[in-house]
Amino acid sequence: MQCLSCGLDNPEGMKFCGECGAPFKYRCPRCGFDNPPRFKFCGECGAPFTARPVASQTSDSGLRTPDSPRPQPPISYTPPHLAERIRAEQAAREARAASDGERKTVTALFADIKGSMDLIEDLDPEEARSLIDPAIQLMMDAVHRYEGYVVQYTGDGIFALFGAPIAHEDHPQRAVYAALRMQEENKRYADTLRLEKGVPLQIRVGLNTGDVVMRSIRKDDLHTDYTSIGHSTSLASRMEGLATPGSIVVSEHTYKLTDGYFQFKALGAARVKGVSEPVYIYEVLGVGPLRTRLQVAARRGLARFVGRRSELEQMQKAWDLTKAGHGQIVAAMGEPGVGKSRLFHEFKILSQAGCLVLETFSVSHGKAYAYLPLIDLLKTYFKLTSQNDERSRREKITGKALTIDRSLEDTLPYLFILLGIAEATSSLQQVDPQIRRRRTFEAIKRLLVRESLNQPLILIFEDLHWLDAETQAFLTLLSESVATAKMLLLVNYRPEYRHDWGNKTYYT
Repeated sequence: MQCLSCGLDNPEGMKFCGECGAPFKYRCPRCGFDNPPRFKFCGECGAPFTARPVASQTSDSGLRTPDSPRPQPPISYTPPHLAERIRAEQAAREARAASDGERKTVTALFADIKGSMDLIEDLDPEEARSLIDPAIQLMMDAVHRYEGYVVQYTGDGIFALFGAPIAHEDHPQRAVYAALRMQEENKRYADTLRLEKGVPLQIRVGLNTGDVVMRSIRKDDLHTDYTSIGHSTSLASRMEGLATPGSIVVSEHTYKLTDGYFQFKALGAARVKGVSEPVYIYEVLGVGPLRTRLQVAARRGLARFVGRRSELEQMQKAWDLTKAGHGQIVAAMGEPGVGKSRLFHEFKILSQAGCLVLETFSVSHGKAYAYLPLIDLLKTYFKLTSQNDERSRREKITGKALTIDRSLEDTLPYLFILLGIAEATSSLQQVDPQIRRRRTFEAIKRLLVRESLNQPLILIFEDLHWLDAETQAFLTLLSESVATAKMLLLVNYRPEYRHDWGNKTYYT
């Protein structure tokens, strides 16, 4: 029995580590209940311990399969850039003297391989691990992509938190995005396994949003000490247990915070062990049509817009200049919640007649992923949807670009590669990355500037403080051409964002 605090191998049946004194607990993978050593069934829900439980000193949950590796500290599988963020968070906690812990709202995620014991029962242990480990790694990669924290990985799954120890205001959305990504990636992996080895592999994911008290983060191994409040983490484990293979199930708490950002199917009320009232659960079907809090609020009904007359007048003056052929850049800067997006929303309603409006958004989890706002902008412009196959996407892009101007034909390979459309005869992959990057920027700029000659163009980029470096470089290039086009570039951002447009005569 290995202590997760100091790593000492203790004899079976110990209640405390003989080296550091940390208590051992066995967490039930079904309900999260702490069981004493030697239990063969969970004392809370009666689940059999068909595999030896992991010794744990936190509220982690999960079982190790007989052939699974020893539990590793989070530092062993956390990417270095996230490890530094976690250590910085602990330093900030120490500076705040938060020794007694801080209450935080988090989204917990549990994912596992359904029927893993049946899957590997006839396999050699090494072969079994060679099948399961890549699936576990894909789960962890999906969590880390959205800056979540993998608390623990077990023999056939993981337990992760979003919102702590790295704080994010959109942690429920990040958790659902991560769940969708791990399902998508694991389906690809499963297809390969099915073809090569005839082995079926499916995962299930459960999520819940609730409160925990964060107490400490050890800087050496990133072990996090926290206490769940109520059923915040165990309910996520139970959502996983209710999920069918290949699906994602969330609690009502998470659903209410993410509805609109994602598409859901109501599964009705379920009786959950340890919870007195029925719990309403929902299956995640995919990404929804809405991207921002303003869009979600607009669907529910916005409050009456009052004030901001002077700001709207300034924007209208810039728009009049734009329509006369003198493009402008207008920025709205302010702290979160002051109404930057609402101001643009109202201006768009007043001014969109007789012009083309293209709108894109930066999101907090997208800063590390190049071109994300640009890709969304182009998908909107070319009217690409998830239902379009590769052939129809290519036809839409080609048809629209060449209808505007036949001279744009040389931009097509760069647009295709940015939008993920394979070109069998394309040699762009062999082109120097910096040259390809510059030509891609030029292709998008030419397309937008040429479109503005057909009709005035309102181009909206929201939340530049989350902008990735590549999209920022494109905006810098585009800003040099705005003045001679019928293009109004509207941007908003928080005070910490920096740019070099302030000396331009066409910037407001």
